[in-house]
Amino acid sequence: MPTILGREIGSIGFGLMGFTWRANPVPHSEAIKTMKCALEAGANMWNAGTFYGPPTANSIHLLQAYFTQYPSDAPKVLLSVKGGMNVAKHSADSSKANLTRDVDDALKILGGLKSIDIFQCGRVDPEIPIEETMEVMKGFVKEGKIGGIGLSEVGAKTIRRAAKIHPIAAVEVEFSLFSPDILENDVAATCAELGIPIVAYSPLGRGFLTGQIKTYADVTEQHKFGPRFAEENFAKNLELVETIRRVAEKKGVTSAQLALGWVRAYSGRDGNPIIVPLPGATKVERVEENCKLVDLTEEELKEIGDILKSMPVKGARVPKFIEHLAWA
Repeated sequence: MPTILGREIGSIGFGLMGFTWRANPVPHSEAIKTMKCALEAGANMWNAGTFYGPPTANSIHLLQAYFTQYPSDAPKVLLSVKGGMNVAKHSADSSKANLTRDVDDALKILGGLKSIDIFQCGRVDPEIPIEETMEVMKGFVKEGKIGGIGLSEVGAKTIRRAAKIHPIAAVEVEFSLFSPDILENDVAATCAELGIPIVAYSPLGRGFLTGQIKTYADVTEQHKFGPRFAEENFAKNLELVETIRRVAEKKGVTSAQLALGWVRAYSGRDGNPIIVPLPGATKVERVEENCKLVDLTEEELKEIGDILKSMPVKGARVPKFIEHLAWA
């Protein structure tokens, strides 16, 4: 099993964003059932955010509700929390005051029910050198407020600079059939060299690879922020999804299981570091689907590789208004 901070974690992680960062948040009672299912299925690395929802009802509040109901589950979960963002301005805020407020508020909400195992800034603040941010976070570790420091949406140079200040527990970056960038931009190679695990967010292409989106009418308003869901790109990308679906059907698995299996296939392979996919799911049946591990053969990997070369994804990875924060 993969390890982070010396603790064993499941081969699949669990992202909590979808429960609270939406127009109609999932009721706590329903969310807690899904979270319990994830833990029982082995997905014990959970990722939350201080900005995943409004200040009075974000994913930290959901965690507080969960661990109030299941206090004995706290030591079973490796909890990663994102902060350091200014959502209103679509930007990062890694000032000492903002990071301190985020960490202290999260700890206050959790009320001692659960510790923060890893804390990371959601994006790199372009106004503050990463060394200064790391020194602040290093202070949190020394004070016992957090167990380790993570990085999110970072480039290889930033990873190297940050690692000189303090060991990095994990690097969270986008990695999927739709976004294989880390295999080409030195991020995976750098993490492998430094012994840093990668947590792959959006391993299902922000939902496109789940097989649940079949027509443009299925695209939500939130998805429409993503260039790959834009109407001018949608049809071509759906062709790719359909081609992947046929490969999955031939193997007797779902599109989501195939996509997660592809991400896992690169874990420790060809000089890559440990890679743990981090899908989000708000329903028990989706969690059960995602946690059924599927291994791909060399022939299947080649087939998928050939498909990706012949059918490149259309559209940018992130919306234009946050391009300046990508691979920082």
